[in-house]
Amino acid sequence: MERMLLQTEDISTQSMQHLGLVASVIKKIGLVERIDGCLPLSESRGVKVTNGERVAAMILNGLGFVDERLYMFPEFLEDKPVTRLFREGVEASHFNDDSLGRCLDSIHEYGTTKLFSEMAFAIGSEFNLFGKTARLDTTSLSVYGSYEDGSDDFQINHGYSKDGKPDLKQMILTLATTGKSNLPMWMESHSGNASDKVTLQKTTARIKSFTEAFESTPSFMFVGDSAMYEACVKKGGNLFWLSRVPHTNKKSKEILRIRKEDLTWQICEKGYQISELRSGYGGIEQRWILVHSQQKHDRETITLNKRIAAEEEEISRQLWHLGNHTFACEKDAKEALYPLIKKLKYHKHTSHIEEVRQHKNKGRPKNGQNPEFVVGYKIIASITPDDDKISQYRQTLGRFILATNQLDKKELSNEDMLIEYKQQIHTEAGFRFIKNDAFEVSGVFLKKSTRVQALMMVMTLCLMVYNLAQHFLRESLETCNDTIPDQLKKPTKKPTMERICRMFRGVQVVLIRTDDYSQETLSNITPILGKIIRYYGPTAKRIYDLSG
Repeated sequence: MERMLLQTEDISTQSMQHLGLVASVIKKIGLVERIDGCLPLSESRGVKVTNGERVAAMILNGLGFVDERLYMFPEFLEDKPVTRLFREGVEASHFNDDSLGRCLDSIHEYGTTKLFSEMAFAIGSEFNLFGKTARLDTTSLSVYGSYEDGSDDFQINHGYSKDGKPDLKQMILTLATTGKSNLPMWMESHSGNASDKVTLQKTTARIKSFTEAFESTPSFMFVGDSAMYEACVKKGGNLFWLSRVPHTNKKSKEILRIRKEDLTWQICEKGYQISELRSGYGGIEQRWILVHSQQKHDRETITLNKRIAAEEEEISRQLWHLGNHTFACEKDAKEALYPLIKKLKYHKHTSHIEEVRQHKNKGRPKNGQNPEFVVGYKIIASITPDDDKISQYRQTLGRFILATNQLDKKELSNEDMLIEYKQQIHTEAGFRFIKNDAFEVSGVFLKKSTRVQALMMVMTLCLMVYNLAQHFLRESLETCNDTIPDQLKKPTKKPTMERICRMFRGVQVVLIRTDDYSQETLSNITPILGKIIRYYGPTAKRIYDLSG
């Protein structure tokens, strides 16, 4: 058989990586069809790709990077196997600025929260993804550019920046997740200066109203951080809630300082202890638990010790400088000392004003001239640790208070209160996924603030697909009692999706094209990757050319 010699131009590659897994999850949850059902397009007008496919393209773009920050560019698909990821007849050029921009316009016109929640609740019901709680949190996203076209309900403007970037305009994203899959079930975008204390309470009311229309969804308990507490007490009477009590709350301050030996503690896992209390704060009967975390206590002890040492060093230095200065009167000396003493949090001071005599004029007096003296005043001061104050601070370390209006321990035990609240970290992890140093995307098709709102919904869909891709794989591994190696080569049933993405980094589609020969194949599919692909099901196997 004559050996075929290939030229460089006969071989090309397309970057597949983990995108085939993402596409298979999009197909599994029927995302394209669900969006097309809400945002239909007429094929008679020459439409090449549907709105559902356009959203899927943006999701692939959003999940296409492992180590790099996100830039939304239509060019992203140019080196990807588009036919495999979508269908025959679809080309990368179909996802241009105009088509993506008009898709975002359609999303906003339909209602970003309405569209997202309808899909999330349908998917959650179909795949049994709902938990007992809805975990809420908010974050700010910094936005580059000038957007002056906002409405009364939504403005990209300046507000309190949780990113520490007050010079940039921003928007606020509210997110609610549920269940062990951390399904994003609700999202809302708000103006950059919106208050958490206002938005969270209104969001819970909207979610409750929305869920009442779905018979298959549970009656959620709403879990939130301290920003939600006051609103829950005042306006949350018709729903169950679980929240952290703010440290600024007067009653909370008193409880946090109670001596450990004066309380009855229940030992929990991972270094936690809890002590049950009752409260009628705000006229609402509540169950409070004081939580002590040993890990948190150890971290905060290190921080407190550093602060005590820093205060001693700084105040001592400033007192030394003051002690070298002579004041014209005793009042001036006291006024100079007072601001420093007021700063003391962990120390107490001893001080007095000392009268001193000094020459009126500089230099040595001339022969025969009697020296003239004037009276001045110097500060003699020092600081020592205030053991009583420091003891009070140490008493509060590692502690926080959780409150709920669910008084039935059979429905929610004290330990379950802690467990459910700790799940809040998954909502925060969703924010870390969505946001980068700044929300910087292509300004070509993001010309209006309404499109930014719509893109926020798409980015939350990215989070949904990412979380479900991780959940479905873990569920399959658990069902089959199987494992895959983690980054340390140890077997695990709970791999992260980030780890999976890295494992697929080298997967490429290799295309060979000559005048009389054509072949297309996948490269770098190891046995471990093949196992993972098969766990994602038939669509993933088709995309990656696996059979059996």
